[in-house]
Amino acid sequence: MTETNTRLGILLMVATTFVFAMQDGISRHLASEYNVLMIVMIRYWFFAAFVIAIAARKPGGLRKVAATSQPLLQIGRGLLLALEICVMVGAFVVLGLVESHAIFACYPLLIAAFSGVVLGERVGWRRWAAITVGFIGILVILQPGITVFSPAALIPLCAALMFALYGLLTRYAARKDNVATSFFWTGVAGAVAMTLIGLWFWEPMTGPDWAWMGLLCVTGALGHWLLIKVYEVAEASAVQPFAYLQLVFASALGVAIFAETLAPNVVLGASIVVAAGIFTLWRERAAKAA
Repeated sequence: MTETNTRLGILLMVATTFVFAMQDGISRHLASEYNVLMIVMIRYWFFAAFVIAIAARKPGGLRKVAATSQPLLQIGRGLLLALEICVMVGAFVVLGLVESHAIFACYPLLIAAFSGVVLGERVGWRRWAAITVGFIGILVILQPGITVFSPAALIPLCAALMFALYGLLTRYAARKDNVATSFFWTGVAGAVAMTLIGLWFWEPMTGPDWAWMGLLCVTGALGHWLLIKVYEVAEASAVQPFAYLQLVFASALGVAIFAETLAPNVVLGASIVVAAGIFTLWRERAAKAA
């Protein structure tokens, strides 16, 4: 990759994290008024339409993009991501954007920790040290033994674990399927599952909230489109550290719009987690280069 492409990739990643943070803020608003399953279902309808439209424009059309030798794996990935989104949106309502994202930021560390088991990758002592430091950061956020531990804090931690597993299964699926195929199955499998569940929780929405729902769908599609462009112009290892900016943008939104607070232990703990995560990504890149 050229320096120009890497710079463009970083700029696109910053834009992507901003759009996804806006999506999280809208999700928090809507899920506090309506059932989470319904909100995620409608969001998935638009997402599925988006991935089908993208697939239809590929050479060979939908038939070629949808072809896979590992359908159970692809469907499982799609279901796992849909469940993770439901859990994370629920965390936004219960804990807020700031604390939810601070805890969720540990998912790259979880990917590194389980990459040996799932993918057979070697995890050296430096990365294990970074993973340990990162989870010390999580303990700083949760403050067990200092304050009364809130079981609600386990919600974004559970979402992080599911998202890490989704990321590992995506890497595993990439050994046989291309990005377009995995993207297609992610949207379609999730939309089918959420429709089967979400229709049972339908609630009438007000006109203004339908406008917010439309904006949520647009930001979701735009975010994924930007993410595709990021990886088209730059190496993933070069731009991935900038994905942590979603924590910054979402926290700013939580403070400015939802009157959330930045507790010192959350700021300190999140800083430790992010630093450990960036080091882990750097070590992974160095290992691949070697």
